[in-house]
Amino acid sequence: MRMWKATLAAVGGATIIAGAVFLNGSARAAMQPGDAAPDFSTQAAVGGKVFTFSLAEALKKGPVVLYFYPKSFTPGCTAEAHDFADNAENFAKAGASVIGVSADGIDTQKEFSSKACRDKFPVGADPDGKVIKAYKAQLIKVGDMATAARISYVIAPDGKILMAYQDMSAGPHVEKTLAAVRQWRADHPN
Repeated sequence: MRMWKATLAAVGGATIIAGAVFLNGSARAAMQPGDAAPDFSTQAAVGGKVFTFSLAEALKKGPVVLYFYPKSFTPGCTAEAHDFADNAENFAKAGASVIGVSADGIDTQKEFSSKACRDKFPVGADPDGKVIKAYKAQLIKVGDMATAARISYVIAPDGKILMAYQDMSAGPHVEKTLAAVRQWRADHPN
């Protein structure tokens, strides 16, 4: 947290205030349960292989956990990817799929999908920020840091957001999204 505050201090007073609130996790995710999830397709990678991820196609198979993260290969984002990878089987048992999205390019995502995601789930490339903006997941850009905040959404097969969680701490995202998916499964046993 101190590194972020020090970095943001160079940007200006107004940014420090907005950034500090956002980075502390005090701000709510911009999209809320019940909102329609914006449909999207993007280049993604899983196991180092590139493909086109389509939200509409993924939702035909069950809920989708869509999580945004600031930058591949940073300590918090790598730890979060490891947590999602470690729980990939738990998400699958509940009928859900997982995709992470950042503003990194597809070449970075190819490597990240193997090393950090351990070939368990895809990560999408959003270097132009279209998906990030559609989900109101922007984070203040400082230097070469990506523009995605750390926000997780669980999207139901009907395209509605079931759960939204925002916190710059990577730890709780897997626990909270998995609980939401399991609750959805309990409510929809077939």
